[in-house]
Amino acid sequence: MSEPRRPRPREDHDGGPVDYSRGLPDHHDPTAGIGGAAPAQSALTLRLVLAAFGLVFCLVAGLLWLAADLPVWAAVVLFVLAAAAAVDLVVVARRKARGEPG
Repeated sequence: MSEPRRPRPREDHDGGPVDYSRGLPDHHDPTAGIGGAAPAQSALTLRLVLAAFGLVFCLVAGLLWLAADLPVWAAVVLFVLAAAAAVDLVVVARRKARGEPG
């Protein structure tokens, strides 16, 4: 059996973040430590690039769809996907700014 986890302090004595500022080891890997595998790393840079591409593509495609005077529902779907890509872009950028690897 492994030792029980100790609670991690969220702030040091000066009020600055301790463990949470750079992310927690093995946080995203449910199989961490099994079979000697290395901890999984998130591909944040790839996710950032794909979110930026999705945002630009969906915005441009939605605007072209509206300019072509085609049904509006498809443009609305593209704008909703662009909004989801924008949210993902912000989330990933904040994680990278925190210093998480990837």
